[in-house]
Amino acid sequence: MNLVRPAAVAGTFYPAEAAVLRTEVERLLARAEHAGEVAAVSWPKAIIVPHAGYIYSGAVAASGYALLAKGRGHIRRVALLGPAHRVPFRGLALPGVQAMQTPLGNVAVDPAGVEALAGLPQVREMPTAHAQEHALEVQLPFIQEVLDGVSVIPLVVGDARPEAVAEVLEKLWGGEETVIVISSDLSHYHPYAEARAIDRHTVQEILHFESTPIEHEQACGATPINGFLPVARKHHLHPRLVGLCNSGDTAGSRDAVVGYAAVAFYGESRDHAGC
Repeated sequence: MNLVRPAAVAGTFYPAEAAVLRTEVERLLARAEHAGEVAAVSWPKAIIVPHAGYIYSGAVAASGYALLAKGRGHIRRVALLGPAHRVPFRGLALPGVQAMQTPLGNVAVDPAGVEALAGLPQVREMPTAHAQEHALEVQLPFIQEVLDGVSVIPLVVGDARPEAVAEVLEKLWGGEETVIVISSDLSHYHPYAEARAIDRHTVQEILHFESTPIEHEQACGATPINGFLPVARKHHLHPRLVGLCNSGDTAGSRDAVVGYAAVAFYGESRDHAGC
């Protein structure tokens, strides 16, 4: 068994050279801080952030991760869930490794978190689901830069019922030492104005914990989102939109765009940032 899952999309979704990558992530985070997205006194319990190439969605992702910076030294592990793009399968997949590699170094896979999921029928080790998957990998450099020294429980989510995802999240919920990161883009390949309308509607559904499930046409990470939202509501989290745009706003044509949002979820006892 490989002990480390090697980086698969360095050089395509984000820079492959460590110094260039660190500079880029620092720039995106500094820009988010300058935009005033870090007014909260404390940090969110969970964030939903996009996973496209940094040139497209990096600024929106950074607006979510900048909010976690206040948890540096307190946050010790990240439960990281994202959709399967490469390999179809049922359930949720762990990578079966001890660490995840990026050009910035290795991120340890949290053994206690993995052990907590042992025995759940919907969770299995499946290295092939992780091998070429970008949805989790693109989050790792942000986690490394913002939190430093944390471990992750990386789960690629395949065909799974919301209740199955929710059960996993409950097992990993923990206290202030644990944060949840849900990796998802929004709508794909609609004309600019149409995409903006679709994405605004999707965000409102998320912010209001609508009972109607998010569809995969609205968000590629609909499955982890639909599992997360009932748990967030049960734990009385309060969502705040901190970033919303699409590829037509950043680095792409407006003929067919991909949408991106960052949503932060705060506990009742924590101050939270407005949008």
